[in-house]
Amino acid sequence: MRKRLISIMAIGAALAVAAAGIATAEKPTIVQAGNLKLTLNGSFSPKALPKKGKPAPITLNVSGKIETIDGKHAPALKEVVVETDKNGSIDTKGLPVCTSGKLQAQDTAAAEKICKKAIIGSGITNVEVEFPESNPFIAKSKLIAFNGGTSGGKTTIFIHAYLSSPVSAAVVTTVKISKIHNGRYGTKSIATIPKIAGGYGSVREFSLTFDRGYKNTPFLFANCPDGHLNAKASSVFADGTKLVGSFVRTCTPKG
Repeated sequence: MRKRLISIMAIGAALAVAAAGIATAEKPTIVQAGNLKLTLNGSFSPKALPKKGKPAPITLNVSGKIETIDGKHAPALKEVVVETDKNGSIDTKGLPVCTSGKLQAQDTAAAEKICKKAIIGSGITNVEVEFPESNPFIAKSKLIAFNGGTSGGKTTIFIHAYLSSPVSAAVVTTVKISKIHNGRYGTKSIATIPKIAGGYGSVREFSLTFDRGYKNTPFLFANCPDGHLNAKASSVFADGTKLVGSFVRTCTPKG
């Protein structure tokens, strides 16, 4: 069943989830609250999309960076909520499904092997870990996005990361995607990020590309009826800080 497109922002990382229509050729979106600053960027292709009728498959790239103004350890990202343009869609029909249980406690190689056919995206992330009375350090990981299937009107995506050094832990972010009716916006996604390194880990950077899934099957689609795609997002951190941003990105109608 085809649903309105929700693009993952992130990360978290996600992470997170990101919005369809953020373009690297344009100025990145920067939002700040208190000591926190979030920079978001990305791209989608092709930029020329059908004005109406059958939507075209797209590839989506998203990236982000979380910083503190004073340079100290950032609070952990807990949740990201994204509303995306009603002119995008996602169709998981024909794509194999993976479950969260299969990904928990698995390193990257094992996760890729267990749910290889359900992979819909990949990227990288940097996580800063600061244990009490210790200096912070950066743990790096590959990100893998898996199709979790569609049920009860909601589509699920799992984003897997594995921190191997100097800590060893799998981090599985769950993204729930549902259809909404909110003016320009037609989809809402809620990404729930679990505690990393016992709550001492914070996502600092991420980059993720969503392309085609099993047997090169497209699953992200979009139209461009009026020359732009819109999105808005809010990110909630462990210390209560909330960052809110909106996006308007151009596309080229054709046909």
